[in-house]
Amino acid sequence: MDWLIDLFTTQDSVAHISLLYSLVIAIGILLGKIKIGGISLGVTFVLFVGIIAGHIGFTAPLAVMNFLQDFGLILFVFMIGLQVGPGFFESFGRGGIKLNLMSCAAILLNIGVMFACYFIFFDTSDPKNLPMMVGTLYGAVTNTPGLGAAQEALQSVFPKGVNFNLASAYACAYPLGVLGIIGASLAVKFLCHVDFNKENEELLEREQADPHEKPHVMYLKVANAYIAGRTLSQISEFLNRDIVCTRILHNGALSVPKRETKFELGDEVLVACAESDAEAIQAFIGPTIEANWTENEKSQPMVSRKILITNTAMNGKSLGKMHFSSLYGVNVTRINRQGMDLFASRSHHFHVGDRITVVGPEENVNRVAELMGNQERKLNVPNIATIFIGIIIGIIFGSLPIAIPGMPVPLKLGLAGGPLIIAIIIGRWGYRMGLNTYMTTSANMMLREFGLVLFLASVGIKAGDGFWETVVSGDGIKYVGTGFLITIIPILIVAFFARKKYKFNYFTIMGMIAGTYTDPPALAYANSVCSGEASAIGYSTVYPLSMFLRIFTAQLIVLFFCGV
Repeated sequence: MDWLIDLFTTQDSVAHISLLYSLVIAIGILLGKIKIGGISLGVTFVLFVGIIAGHIGFTAPLAVMNFLQDFGLILFVFMIGLQVGPGFFESFGRGGIKLNLMSCAAILLNIGVMFACYFIFFDTSDPKNLPMMVGTLYGAVTNTPGLGAAQEALQSVFPKGVNFNLASAYACAYPLGVLGIIGASLAVKFLCHVDFNKENEELLEREQADPHEKPHVMYLKVANAYIAGRTLSQISEFLNRDIVCTRILHNGALSVPKRETKFELGDEVLVACAESDAEAIQAFIGPTIEANWTENEKSQPMVSRKILITNTAMNGKSLGKMHFSSLYGVNVTRINRQGMDLFASRSHHFHVGDRITVVGPEENVNRVAELMGNQERKLNVPNIATIFIGIIIGIIFGSLPIAIPGMPVPLKLGLAGGPLIIAIIIGRWGYRMGLNTYMTTSANMMLREFGLVLFLASVGIKAGDGFWETVVSGDGIKYVGTGFLITIIPILIVAFFARKKYKFNYFTIMGMIAGTYTDPPALAYANSVCSGEASAIGYSTVYPLSMFLRIFTAQLIVLFFCGV
């Protein structure tokens, strides 16, 4: 049995370290699935299991834990950046500016309430209290990357190894943070007299009245004498709307129109457009008809096929510059990206992983399929090089010192901020650098969660040694109470303002709050009571900027205030 005892006690062996992390992570994930009142702590339970392991002396060499903690954090934030990058800047459109402004207000209020609690409830002459309140802040807003960024910034302010057990304060505030987000959202429901059924009905009416970019297909007969003799390009320009004409029947002959194809009175055309533009286009060209082109199609058979973009050379190319109709005799009618159908606007940029619907003669469609790749197995090969190239650039970028007057040390984005910013840039414009950033959602989630559990396990094990003293003998109860205030006060203010001032749907507000606090359990609850996608849209609109600000402000607070 000595071999078994050695396995659990010989801290510097690879087997011991692997066993320690495997046990902490496996047990933490299993316990995190347990729901109380429909709410679970999820993967964050790994932190609490790590604290228990560290408390009983089941630990590993400090250098190894520091490496796994930092590498896990880098991997976690980089994968987040890759995921949110494509939609980071687009999130400011279509009402997103107001939602993001309210999200920023909530983040600033979180920080403001933290400082108020610090000055009211803690001894400001004790240098450890403010760093511990930063840990409380990030537990209260359930943001683990912010905790990592704060810890890293503290190491630059106190390079001699002064140890502030931020993870203890984080762990004290986290459970009530999860509950407080949902509880405060429900409090807003009662304060604003919200009726769930009425909110769902309004959402349904709004979605039906606002088709956005849903594609619409219709057969029309050219009846407007004004457009007789004019080309498809001229008609589209006059309408000032995107229009795709996939087939035209002229004098009994069926063909795929090009941009220079002329329309004549009596022609029958098959048109694809955005659903919101359909009525105007029909009024301009002519009435809808029941077309029967079967006999004509026998002489020139047309096919409609979905083609998967796997050729990296197509990454970033715009539809308008590809000239499909003139060069290949086909038309692209719609694009599917991550399960969402989009109208094929000429300004649309292709990304690897998009599926496009192409209409035209079979031989021509086959040529386009060959051009675009259309080889699904290529997408199963992970782009590992892109990840590590991005991490290299992110680490270098995060290590650049930025001297700011009045600060004790130069500002650095660090191992959290640097890779996050570079990942967002690569996710959005990587194709311009020749980088293929495509990754399946499951692959991204796997790498992200792997990095997160390494970080949480390391933080928990390191914090376990002094956790009990912090909670029982120290200020643990204060961290719990002040964390609860940090959680709920900004939600009550911002959500009430969003409802009364901007008249946002309640479910959109719930999603916005969940995204601001980067809290999946809160989003899951919002989705359970919302019949539409309003909560998910609110969450995804503010999540990218919120995650960035949570990480960035963590470092700013530490560098500006904790080193003074």
